[in-house]
Amino acid sequence: MSVSFVTGAASVRPRFPLSALAVACGLSVIAPLHAEEHVHQLPPTVITAIQQSSPLTVVADPKDPRQPVPASDAADYLKTIPGFSAIHSGGSNSDPVLRGMFGSRLLLLTDGGQMLGACPGRMDAPSSYIAPETYDLLTVTKGPQTVIWGPGASAGVVRFEREPARFGELGARLHASVLAGSNGRFDRLIDGAVGSEQGYLRVMANRSHSDDYDNGDGDTIASRWDKWNTDVALGWTPDADTLIELSAGRGDGEARYAGRGMDGTQFKRESLGLRIERSNLGGVLDKVEAKIYYNYADHIMDNFRLRMPNPTSMMAMPMASQVDRRTLGARLAATWTWDDLELITGIDAQRSEHRARRSTYSMMTGYTDADRFPWNKDALMHNYGAFAEATWSLAERDRLVSGARVDRASAKDYRQSFRSMMGMVRPNPTAGETRAETLPSGFVRYEHDLSGSPTTLYAGLGHVQRFPDYWELFSAGLNGPAGSRNAFDGIEPEKTTQFDIGIQYQGEVLQAWASAYAGQVRDYILFDYRGMGTQADNVDARIMGGELGVAYAFASNWKADATLAYAWGKNSSDGEALPQMPPLEARLGLSYQRDAWSAGALWRVVDGQGRIADGRGNVVGQDFGDSAGFGVLSLNGAYRVSQQVKLSAGVDNLLDKRYAEHLNRAGDAGFGFPADTRIDEPGRTFWAKVDVDF
Repeated sequence: MSVSFVTGAASVRPRFPLSALAVACGLSVIAPLHAEEHVHQLPPTVITAIQQSSPLTVVADPKDPRQPVPASDAADYLKTIPGFSAIHSGGSNSDPVLRGMFGSRLLLLTDGGQMLGACPGRMDAPSSYIAPETYDLLTVTKGPQTVIWGPGASAGVVRFEREPARFGELGARLHASVLAGSNGRFDRLIDGAVGSEQGYLRVMANRSHSDDYDNGDGDTIASRWDKWNTDVALGWTPDADTLIELSAGRGDGEARYAGRGMDGTQFKRESLGLRIERSNLGGVLDKVEAKIYYNYADHIMDNFRLRMPNPTSMMAMPMASQVDRRTLGARLAATWTWDDLELITGIDAQRSEHRARRSTYSMMTGYTDADRFPWNKDALMHNYGAFAEATWSLAERDRLVSGARVDRASAKDYRQSFRSMMGMVRPNPTAGETRAETLPSGFVRYEHDLSGSPTTLYAGLGHVQRFPDYWELFSAGLNGPAGSRNAFDGIEPEKTTQFDIGIQYQGEVLQAWASAYAGQVRDYILFDYRGMGTQADNVDARIMGGELGVAYAFASNWKADATLAYAWGKNSSDGEALPQMPPLEARLGLSYQRDAWSAGALWRVVDGQGRIADGRGNVVGQDFGDSAGFGVLSLNGAYRVSQQVKLSAGVDNLLDKRYAEHLNRAGDAGFGFPADTRIDEPGRTFWAKVDVDF
């Protein structure tokens, strides 16, 4: 059983100072349930930075306490990994960015399936439907260095996974968490399983709530949220090598956004999944796995439930918009093994349908909700792919990893007309049309282990062709390249060729790694917000950058760690910077551990960004001026009461600094901030957490 309690506050004057700690300590003495195996280790430390574990791969446990205060969504958690940043609109539901790349360039999977949001402006980004602590394993592959998880992943692949709850005999286990804070932050989570050798039942449920936070100057930022998720998994394990698991889940929530003209007042999710695995088959064919999933997002945006309509904006009257997206996918893979070769082959497929409806304002009836209007299907997208990826041991210390895939992607435009913000309606020139592309991708990577040293050198070359996603083809009011009828007609697939190189050292006292990349992107899809309307265009771009990290135990009880990340991009076609590139960022950590106690400090330093392209960006964010650098100091401490119980606490932004990230949404004037003002991050934040695990 694991119970986690966290208190968090984004204010100098916490409403719940030590009371939450008292509640946490009192609830930590729950009697253990018998389980055959240990479920979750409880190291007496707080995670401040996640280091790379192998070439271009990061593996982490999302249940571990981390600093800043535990995440409410996937993007918030990913920011702990060097190379990641996020575009946010409020306190939750940020959109992750890896090495300056955004959207479908970064493949985000949960248990092997995609949960795609429905908002044309990604108000419900795929990451907003993920509660990290309900998963057991996070795996990140950077760059175009794998092909087995889906199409178009030029930036990388992020996988949140739940492991099978196998039991050697009849037993049970439980993990739970509660988070409370001075700005009304209050999260609860439970993750329990019962089972035997023949199977298991696992139930996961969480709820997360926060009120608006204050920035470093004490100004309130519209940022509150409330969300919940419930998932159930029923597994049959007739033997140690067989798994059949059926899963189902639901969720919902709401979020207030300082950086948008509307808020998200519904984030309804429905999920179904079936996976079948058979391992150790005893021949060349070693493993077969199959996955079928169904994910449904039903999202409502409005400007009257969580705020008052802004009379000076283009949405001066109450209005609402409802969108939904139904995604059905499948994957079949087989693992083949020979003496020095492992080969994974398979096929995958996905169908995604998008619909929308919107309300209007009537002087006779007042505002009306969107559910009084009929649904209109606007887009249907398909993808069918085949892949093969091999790992070949060339010699004792040499490996060659390579893969190839081919995808057939298509999209059909069901929109009959376009409506401008001024209410003007014009026919859609591509109504009823379908476009399709056959897209190849592949990579090759060489890895060499040095003799007499725990060091690995690697170099890889990858190429990915990515079909434009829903947001790039169908976002409302989007115009295409010059000479095209619209974006659906004119936007070309993106083609990325990237070279990755790096070194990984894994010693007992010192762990160090460094990675660098350089790439050419043909037909990079760029959004231009200058002029009367938004336009999508293809340009050629160059990208490069890298990350490095080091963790050094310089004494028996002391450990220091540091990471550095930098991304650079140029719009070669127009001779200017590529927009929405994060600035140079460093994390410096110091920790002390003695027996069951630990204490630590984190100093996050971010440089200013002056390489911008004003008015250009992506579907969520755009450059609007240089940004200033900042440094944020945070402290943490932890105490392991027993092997099963741990208490941790900390303060983020100790000096209560006012600062804003470069990747950001402009503030909405309805909340009292100028429209070109970046949204500030939280001020001083207190938190505490208790973990109990049986």
